[in-house]
Amino acid sequence: MYIRASYDTKPDNLLHLMVKDWQLELPTLLISVHGGLQNFDLQPKLKQVFGKGLIKAAVTTGAWIFTGGVNTGVIRHVGDALKDHSSKSRGKVCAIGIAPWGILENKEDLIGKDITRPYQAMANPLSKLAVLNSSHSHFILTDNGTCGKYGSEVKLRRLLEKHISLQKINTRKFLQMDAQLRHFIWRNFFFPSASGLGQGVPLVCLIVEGGPNVISITLESLRDEPPIPVVVCDGSGRASDIISFAHKFSEDGG
Repeated sequence: MYIRASYDTKPDNLLHLMVKDWQLELPTLLISVHGGLQNFDLQPKLKQVFGKGLIKAAVTTGAWIFTGGVNTGVIRHVGDALKDHSSKSRGKVCAIGIAPWGILENKEDLIGKDITRPYQAMANPLSKLAVLNSSHSHFILTDNGTCGKYGSEVKLRRLLEKHISLQKINTRKFLQMDAQLRHFIWRNFFFPSASGLGQGVPLVCLIVEGGPNVISITLESLRDEPPIPVVVCDGSGRASDIISFAHKFSEDGG
């Protein structure tokens, strides 16, 4: 399912659409994946650990996964994990791609209201545009009138993540969760002043590879109020390795 939305759409309107029209259950965890947009390789063992860990976290917690939606870079690796999981049919994963409308190849095929459209997900090697990753379950396509440029999705995604994190967590789903994962979420995402249940949906930022913008995203996440936990995929390259190195060798207190 997909929707084309203005870049300044209110996050409460989007969440209403996702719950009422797309009939999604509010998550007990929101995993926001960030990283390199250019294609890069992961070592086979690291790719396997990344994919299995991400899918297990999503399936056992009823999490939503947010990505940039297009079939390049880190999103392609997330798509590979989703594809491998769907081939084994072990529970549904809600993966939502938030992509800029102007960057899409064949976007004209998606124009219409309340329609079902075939979409060509094969990239044109001669084009600078991108195609959607077909392993995602839903897409929010943000439009600010530009063509061939990223950026229209950044603020909308950040505001939507923040809005979801303020929603009350589903107590029943939390209690049905794997005990080890429930304990991990309780310890790492609920703050001492909170009783846990009845609080907002935990949000975690997952970093894989990436450039300078990923370092900025990491900093913004940690400076947020309350801080957003950041999981860094060490060994994936570039920004992730720099952040991991800095964390490993920094003294207590930074």
